[in-house]
Parts: sequence; structure tokens; C-alpha cells
Amino acid sequence: MQPDAVPSMRERVAQLVLNGALFGLCYPLANHLAARAGVTRSVALPWDAALPFVPWMVLPYMTSGLLFALSFLLAESRAGLSALSRRVAFATVAACLVFAAFPVRFGFERPAVDAALPAWLFARLSAMDQPYNQLPSLHVAYCLIFWPALSAGRRAAPRLVLAAWLLLVAAATVFTYQHHLADVAGGALLGLLAIRALPATGAGSVGRTASRPVAFVYTLMAGLALLAWFALGGPWWLYLCASLLLVAWAYHRRNAAFLHKRHGRYPLWVWLLYAPYLGGYLLTWQLVRWRERHRPPFDRHSDRLWVGRRLSNAEAARLPADCAVIDLSNELSETAALRGRPYQHFPLLDLQALDARTAQPVLAAIAAHAGQGRNIYLHCAMGYQRSRRIAQLYEEYAKQ
Repeated sequence: MQPDAVPSMRERVAQLVLNGALFGLCYPLANHLAARAGVTRSVALPWDAALPFVPWMVLPYMTSGLLFALSFLLAESRAGLSALSRRVAFATVAACLVFAAFPVRFGFERPAVDAALPAWLFARLSAMDQPYNQLPSLHVAYCLIFWPALSAGRRAAPRLVLAAWLLLVAAATVFTYQHHLADVAGGALLGLLAIRALPATGAGSVGRTASRPVAFVYTLMAGLALLAWFALGGPWWLYLCASLLLVAWAYHRRNAAFLHKRHGRYPLWVWLLYAPYLGGYLLTWQLVRWRERHRPPFDRHSDRLWVGRRLSNAEAARLPADCAVIDLSNELSETAALRGRPYQHFPLLDLQALDARTAQPVLAAIAAHAGQGRNIYLHCAMGYQRSRRIAQLYEEYAKQ
């Protein structure tokens, strides 16, 4: 996919739904944990009491949901949509972890509201929210994140209107007695951190940054595991969090050999550290086998090259008898029936763009086997990306 291409409405809606679901899971859970603990602690400062309560400010405050939706639906590029989605997800999970680790509540009682419309809106707000989830303010963090997403490519007048709207929403957090000033400062820091740490990637940086979204996803899952530990307790969730962080670190460093696969197998200590990751891939492989049970597990790409996924022992028996095996999968142990054949392992990270330097040793190995008149079975985990891409590159390599 081209990062600068305009995303389809389906892509925009998918990212909106995913982030909405993430918020709908994490935010109420953090509220529930604070209510269950009976939190009374507040971060109110002396000058918070001097701020007036302005009932009509609930109107801009309640438009934050509209801004949330518009920021996704009006995204102008895939790179911008990806950056927005990652920033919102990061802010949501990071804020909810702070809510769970350091729960506070609003320090004042909200005055009664007489005007009909603000009173109705405050009633809706009270039905959806509680006086917890204070520091940092997600409203403020989201406003900062929405600005680059909604202002990109706009003329001066719409940008001015948007800036005023976002400032009103951020200011409304204190004038509706939803947040204290410390919460606003914390939300601003969180929003700036999300923008700084998760930049948009342009067309010229796809190869260099392909591993970053994958590392981000594993980091996000680690955060959710930690949030589950706050809610449920138990050492399993801490182990899961640590294991996922190790995977995220490996992707961040683009370390394809982090699982230390040797002769098609993993040492015991790797299983102990990465069991959730390895088990997840094994389950996915079984599901792919079931889904494609009516299709051949591999196909003949050229005269001596066969391409596919990791095989079962029964499937491996269908390969040519003299077939050498080139294994690109870093996430699955090799089938026992194939470990006895001429076997080479070139670990490649899943879901990452291949560059010429990484592919060169694999292409040379295929050429060496072909030069000896031997058939080659080239496979990755599921047979969708890495093995197919290497096979395409080998066609060009063989012509040269």
C-alpha cells in the first residue's frame, strides 16, 4: 500500500471502530477499578477553586465524540490515518494505565444546573462517566492528536475554526468541573508525547519503518495485559506483558533472529520466554490450515522451486523426494519430516518489508540448490508474504 494514497472509507471506518472499541473497553474498566477501590484522592490545586463553573461549556465538551469520528473519517492519506490510529490507541491505553495505577477523583461537587439543555447534557454525561479517570485528561490529549489529523491540507479559515473548536473543548474540561488544571497539563503532555513518539511515515520511509507498527501493536497488547493485571491480578498477566514487550523490542530493533531457532527448533528457554507469541502463531497456523483445507498447501513457482507455508508431516510427504528446504519462518518450528532433508533457515520478521540486503543470502541459497539440480521448497509460516516475495525476487535474480 502507498502511504500517501487516499484511504478508502472502509479503511477509515475500520480504524474508527477499532479505536472506539479500545476506548470502550479500557476507559470504563479504569472507572470501575477506581470506583471499586473507593478512591477519594484528588489532584486539585488551590487555584482550581477559583475557576468558575460555566454550564454552557458542556456543549463544546460533548462534541469530543464528533471530533473523534471526524478525525478518522476525514483522514487524507493512509500514512495520516495510520499515525492518527496509533496515537489515539497509545493515548487511550497509556492514560488508562495511569488511571489504574494512580486513581484520583474530581475534588469538588458540581453545582446544580437550571438551564434545560445543559442540564440534559450533564445528565447524559453523568450516565456515561464517573468522577474518576482524571489525570491525564484524555479530552485534552485527544484534542492535540486531532489537530494534525484534521488540519492537514485545510485553508487558513477552516484551520482557525478548528483551532477555536479544539481549544473550547480543552477549556471545557475545567469549566464544566470535569477536570482540574493538573489533569489538563497531564493530557497536554500525553498528546504531545503521542505525536512525537509516533510520527507519520511517508512513502520514502516505508522500508525503514515497516517494523515499527508491528512493534507498536505488541507494545499495545502488553499494555492491555498490564491493565488486565490491575483488574484481575495474578502473575500470568505480568508474564504475558513482559513476553509481549520482548517481542516488541525485537521488532523495534529488527532482530529477526531473536528466537534463536537452530536446526528448525527452539531451545527450552525461548519457549519459556516467548510461549504466548509462539503459541499464538501455532494456533494461527492451525486455523490457516483449516481455512484452506481444500487448497494445496504449496504450489510450483518455477521449474525447481516450490513455494508455500509450513507443512504438516503428511503434507511434507507430497514434496519431491530430493527437495531441499529453505525456511523463512521465525515463529514456527520446522516440521520433523523436513528437518531430515537438506535444510537451511533464514529468519525473516513477519509483516515487514523485505530489502535487497536481507533477501540476498536467501536468493543465493536457492540458486546454489538449483545449480546442483535439486528441487527447493521455500516456505514461511502461512505462505502469504515472505515466501511469495522471495520467489518473485528470485525470478529477477535468475534472469540477471
